Amino acid sequence: MDTIQQLLQISAKLLKHLTKLPKGEERSKFIDEINTLLDERGVIIERLRQEGFQMDPTNKLHTTLAELDNGIRTRLDEMMKLVKQDMKDLQQSKKHEKQYINPYASVQVMDGMYYDKKK
Repeated sequence: MDTIQQLLQISAKLLKHLTKLPKGEERSKFIDEINTLLDERGVIIERLRQEGFQMDPTNKLHTTLAELDNGIRTRLDEMMKLVKQDMKDLQQSKKHEKQYINPYASVQVMDGMYYDKKK
């Protein structure tokens, strides 16, 4: 099979996989599948670079590949934003949990000292 056809198939499979963004526990399996597909795609792209591949805007396969690549990039950005937001939420929940356990941890007091301002 032609390497461009292989790249087209893997890119389409990756884009289809990225259409549904899971939540919670199934996300790690989802990300593992993304990494596998990206690795396969990277090998094929490297093979095309070694062959001296050049994008031809008049070729329909090349324009389809460019469109797929743009779709993959935008969906990967969305996935990255979701993961970053989840990490931020986790950090906030940890912070709130610490404040709930010890609400006076941030208060600085001078125990045992009394200052009289009168002379």
